[in-house]
Amino acid sequence: MTKKDLILELHRRMGLPASHIAQVVDSIVDLTKEAVAQGEPVKISGFGQFVVKEKKARLGRNPHTGEAMTIPAHKALTFRSSKVLKDKINGT
Repeated sequence: MTKKDLILELHRRMGLPASHIAQVVDSIVDLTKEAVAQGEPVKISGFGQFVVKEKKARLGRNPHTGEAMTIPAHKALTFRSSKVLKDKINGT
């Protein structure tokens, strides 16, 4: 499902103008991006949690050449699904 599909489905379900729904969806995405960029976790009850994790520098290999290289420390965004979402996915 794309953002456009999400907007159209919300428009169909709620009957609100698609342009208003697009503004709300864009605002939610922007607020989420701002929060995770500041290192704040974003928790959506019944869905899951977006968390920024610090990854340490480590030794790796270039898959094409096999040459050893250092992978620098960086931040990674992770998502942990809620129990409600896991149950929905697994049909329980």
